[in-house]
This record gives sequence, structure tokens and C-alpha cells, in this order.
Amino acid sequence: MQRDRRTIIRGLALLLAATPRSALAQGRDPDAEAILNDPEAPVSGNPKGDVTIVAFLDYNCPFCKKAAPDLARLVREDGQIRLVYKDWPVITETSVYAAQLALAAAHQGAYAKAHDALMATKGRLGREQVAAAIKGAGIDMARLEADVNGKSAQITALLRRNMAQAESLGLQGTPTYLIGPFRTSTQDYAGFKQVVADARKKQASQ
Repeated sequence: MQRDRRTIIRGLALLLAATPRSALAQGRDPDAEAILNDPEAPVSGNPKGDVTIVAFLDYNCPFCKKAAPDLARLVREDGQIRLVYKDWPVITETSVYAAQLALAAAHQGAYAKAHDALMATKGRLGREQVAAAIKGAGIDMARLEADVNGKSAQITALLRRNMAQAESLGLQGTPTYLIGPFRTSTQDYAGFKQVVADARKKQASQ
């Protein structure tokens, strides 16, 4: 993929603009509806689940990668969890590149494949590793390149919304998981399961 380099750099410049700081400067409160139900945010699990997990993640975050298999297992085995992905690339420029490619893959119905492939990589990612991981997931690379370029503004707008939402919540880093009414960071399978159980109890008592 060659033409996408200019697109990614333009997207990075927009992402690093004043959007997050201005959100705070304006005293903007977290918008729960936007965080939970952005129509362009990728969703997995049960769309009608009784507990929603919102995951703020970076593909260069080792703790995100460590927790990913346990979170996926919980969502699969529980059957009543709705998982909302918030790509929040805050670690490196390559994090932005990876997030944009993953979100471009969503336009061919392959976000989950791209996400899982990137989360399965080891260590800090370079551009070549990102592209190789996504290609290895069986994603149509010609269409991906077309969507990276053609959907650039849409993808960048979603990433900016994610960043503004994270800032409005006062998040300090990745991973951050909003599980029902609770906020947590890295968990193993048992930890995720317990927080989900606590969320169900809390919701039932309200």
C-alpha cells in the first residue's frame, strides 16, 4: 500500500489538532449516548446484550494485546455482552496507521479480522508489520487501499470522536474498559467475568 501514506499522515495531523484539548476547554461532559452508540464504531458480541463493554484500545499497547484473548473468550462464552471498540491510537504514529487500516477494513465487513490480527502481533508495530498482519488475515488489500483513501475523512472523524470521548472521560491510557457502570484497565478472564457480574448486579438494583 503506497498511496495511503499521505492519507495517514494527513489523518495524523488532524488527530493531533486541538480537538481533545478544546473538548476540555469547553467544559464538555461525557456524552453517554455517543460513547455507547456511535453508529460507526465497530461492535461485536450480542448487539442486544444486557451489559455493554466499551474498549478504548491501541494496537501498540502490550496490555491491550495481553487482555484481548480473555476479553474475546468472555464475550463468546457469556453470550449477553455487547462489545464496542474505540480505536484510540495514542502511543505512536504507527498506532494511527493501524487504527485507520482496521477501520477501513470495516467497510468490507472485516474489522474483526483486522482487529484480531493486529492484537495477535508481538511487540511494537512498524508499518510493514501492520500491513503484513492485515494481509495475513485474508483481507482484500486492493479494496482496503481504496477504502483507506476514499473513506479517509470518515475514518479520521471517527478517530477524533474517540479521542474527544476519551478526553471527556479523563482517561489516562490504554487499555480502558467501561463495563456497565464501572471503569477498569487490564484484566484476565476471571477479572473481566467478575466485573461483568458486578455490572449486572448494579444494573438490576437500579
